[in-house]
Amino acid sequence: MTVQIHVSGAVKEAVEAALPALVTDLVASGVFAQDPTLWGPDAESEASKRLGWIDAVNISRPLVADIYALRDKLRAAGVNHIVLGGMGGSSLAPEVITNTEGVELTILDTTDPGQVLAAIGDRLATTAVVVSSKSGGTLETDSHKRIYEKSFRDAGIDPLERIAIVTDPGSPLDVSAREAGYTVFNADPNVGGRYSALTAFGLVPSGLAGVDLDELLLEAEAVLRELAVDDEKNPGLILGAAMASKGKLGIVTDGSPLVGFGDWAEQLIAESTGKLGTGVLPVVLGTEAPELDEGLADLQIARLVEDATEFHLLRRDRHEGEILVSGSLGSQFVLWEFATAVAGRLLGINPFDQPDVEAAKVAARALLDATPEPTAPVFTDSGIEVRATEGLLAQASDLDSAIGALLAQLPDGGYVAVQAYVDRLALPQLAGIRDLIAARAKRPVTFGWGPRFLHSTGQFHKGGPAVGVFLQITSTHPQDLQIPDRPFTFGQLINAQAAGDGAVLAEHGRPVLTLNLTDPEANITTLFSAVNE
Repeated sequence: MTVQIHVSGAVKEAVEAALPALVTDLVASGVFAQDPTLWGPDAESEASKRLGWIDAVNISRPLVADIYALRDKLRAAGVNHIVLGGMGGSSLAPEVITNTEGVELTILDTTDPGQVLAAIGDRLATTAVVVSSKSGGTLETDSHKRIYEKSFRDAGIDPLERIAIVTDPGSPLDVSAREAGYTVFNADPNVGGRYSALTAFGLVPSGLAGVDLDELLLEAEAVLRELAVDDEKNPGLILGAAMASKGKLGIVTDGSPLVGFGDWAEQLIAESTGKLGTGVLPVVLGTEAPELDEGLADLQIARLVEDATEFHLLRRDRHEGEILVSGSLGSQFVLWEFATAVAGRLLGINPFDQPDVEAAKVAARALLDATPEPTAPVFTDSGIEVRATEGLLAQASDLDSAIGALLAQLPDGGYVAVQAYVDRLALPQLAGIRDLIAARAKRPVTFGWGPRFLHSTGQFHKGGPAVGVFLQITSTHPQDLQIPDRPFTFGQLINAQAAGDGAVLAEHGRPVLTLNLTDPEANITTLFSAVNE
């Protein structure tokens, strides 16, 4: 099944206004010809080495046999549990692939010590680990590799038999892993991390976990012919034009069999478009999200449905004014990658760089090197420590007034970003705070688990329009864990990542409210009550 797309109302008018120029300028065939000039002279250098995703199906096919061979070898050795250590695009694509296919894959995309301890404590004797890092120098992924190497050795298991590496050829990880004797899969270096769903980064962990990779690649291949045509019916041109029509894109999964696709699309769109003070903010919404009833003029809704061409008798079921999209997972990956590149052209930005991602990493490393004492909270309410950017809490004395002070900073066209640097296995209910804040703020609200969002939506937070206000939620760590051969623990690392990102946001003039849960499970009820005031 290929993809279907339907637009109506104002978004249809915006699409119809943009399509003629896209067709006349041969944008679709230009993307498939990997023409780096499509995004202007400033983007040409980067685009010239970031368009390999167009050929991902053909380039990746030879990998499939090697992935299946390793899967068979591991199964013969009694391995029945695959863990993926990766961040951003390296983890989000395998997460949606395996969830959609109903295949188990443990995703380790955090530095929270509780979550790391849970991963290494789960079926270690029958576990194999995929360590994925495009650059080969990702701090979080290096930490995952170190802790699993130690855990395997402590259990009398040879790490060389249980850890596989995915990285770009020639990266520091590629060189060191090959020297050590690890199994290494190289990805195409001409594909950026967020466009890498159909490269080794998406396929190796998914295939080892049990996904039918041949079918996934066939699904992707089926839509390529439609996307290559310079025609106003091209679904990728339509989606790209619709995506760029407003400053925010609400992504709702409503009847589609794809599980978690919005989270993958969020990092693709935010990191690709959020720069130079512009961009499209993706907002992942449930079918009952408060934003859907607010009629927000700057929020375009894209709804993932089972069949976008189906006619509904009742007007309320037609979702007038929305983008309706349907299709198989492989085809959707290619569609949204293509559409994001098209949106980048319409927005006048380079969709392949991420100029503001590194700032938070540098700040975190500086804090780790200095190991400073945490700043004293402005006040503590019911065990929750409250900190904020200077002046934000001048009139606040409790949680309710602190949250109110943050929301009062929302400008016209603003949004709230909730950043949860906590153990999401222990506190999954924390994600529910998103809807409560949206109901109170009456503006779009994003929710991200830290530190993984630093590798995706973190780019938009710093480089996109300066209209965001930020709620950081951190926690103390009942148990900490030393990172082998590093002078810091996982707890110190995630604390530094949160503090570093908060400092960079403050430097950019963004208001930041930080709530630290000193007793996470007990503090959740207090926090929800305060937000719901």
